Amino acid sequence: MPPLSRPPGGASGTGPGTGPGADPGAEADRAVAAILDAALHGTERGTVVDSPPGAGKSTLVVRAARELVGAGERLMIVAQTNSQVDDLVDRLATADPGLTVGRLHGSDAAPAPEALRHPAVSASTKPADLLECSVVVSTAAKWQWVKDVDPWRHAIVDEAYQMRSDALLAVARLFERALFVGDPGQLDPFSIVGTDQWAGLSYDPSSSAVMTLLAHNPRIVPHRLPVSWRLPASAAPLVSAAFYPYAPFRSGTGPGDRGLTLAAPGDGSAADRVIDIAAESGWGLLELPARHTVRTDPEAVRAVATVVRRLLDRTGTAVSERGSAPLTADRIAVGTAHRDQAAAVRAALVALGVPVDGAAAVTVDTANRLQGREYDVTVVLHPLSGRPDATAFHLETGRLCVLASRHRHACIVVARAGIAELLDEHPSTEPVQLGVTVKFPDGWTANHAVLEHLSEHRVPG
Repeated sequence: MPPLSRPPGGASGTGPGTGPGADPGAEADRAVAAILDAALHGTERGTVVDSPPGAGKSTLVVRAARELVGAGERLMIVAQTNSQVDDLVDRLATADPGLTVGRLHGSDAAPAPEALRHPAVSASTKPADLLECSVVVSTAAKWQWVKDVDPWRHAIVDEAYQMRSDALLAVARLFERALFVGDPGQLDPFSIVGTDQWAGLSYDPSSSAVMTLLAHNPRIVPHRLPVSWRLPASAAPLVSAAFYPYAPFRSGTGPGDRGLTLAAPGDGSAADRVIDIAAESGWGLLELPARHTVRTDPEAVRAVATVVRRLLDRTGTAVSERGSAPLTADRIAVGTAHRDQAAAVRAALVALGVPVDGAAAVTVDTANRLQGREYDVTVVLHPLSGRPDATAFHLETGRLCVLASRHRHACIVVARAGIAELLDEHPSTEPVQLGVTVKFPDGWTANHAVLEHLSEHRVPG
């Protein structure tokens, strides 16, 4: 998350013609133009772009890559997972079929078919086979083993806030300048070992690549993309205020530009009532009675599955600036904090006849795996529902941010009552460490902000 010392805005996305009354398309275009100018002609070694959910981060990466190649540059792109790499390769080749793209991969990670379906895409485990390509794309884990090649003049680091600083150190020798694009509100880089021993040190390997870059290069002022094209007008103000107070953004659509209609009437159940509220307002809270439960709370899991089943039974239609489309299973996602919760929800959905496997299925996954994905409607099992304590894991701001920002039309949260009281009983007690960037908002603050808003759309379960 952004540090307390970072002012609102940044090198782009501020100034004349911005704000609630400005045209969102023009505002976004100005920000992108400034970013591309900095990437092509800037004097700093790095250009940082903060992108809120659905602001067109992937579109920016593709456009920046084409601009750099068009200027006569060879380019390397660093992503964090193989699925992200395959998606970028597919997007690049689709946007510019004449662009030669190299897909560098490991011997145990074959590229996905969608990445290899383009004639101008070449794949290899050896960098030497791809040096003639205009763009070479791979994961940070693969790039760190690349040796005996001339450095690229330019690089793009995608999902840069998910990249640990030690991974950046391992690949920085391969390029002279880089464009770092990522979402500061998402989950922090993952580490399987304890990191307290490095806390506060300038070379903390567990810190994100962007935060380390900014700490060592104070003249770099982050740019920001000021418009979310995913989140509707009902969601952007809450998500911006709760999770991005120092990098505010707005929705690219206005009130009434999107709608969710349901052909079949509700049956009066709590699930149908919360669906009706969410279809009208964009948010819904199905609140079960307060109770301490096991993590895979059967009642909450059943409530989540019932909401999804009723969404499909009532034959919804999503209306937006893209036109009208049926609310099919593949446009619905369920988000949880833990894998065993996701597994329990899948089993409950299967019992109700809802598909959970294949292309035409409901997506059920953890916040970590839902990052970067987009759906028409999401159903969220609140991370603190039924818990007797509020741990750092469940309070992590990025987890709730991901779960609350995947939707284009509506988000329905299922939770047991008592979360606000739980938060008040468990204030943050983490030790203050010198040299560690203070995060704001913290999970305690963000959870209270979201709960306060959801309370206006509450249905007792």
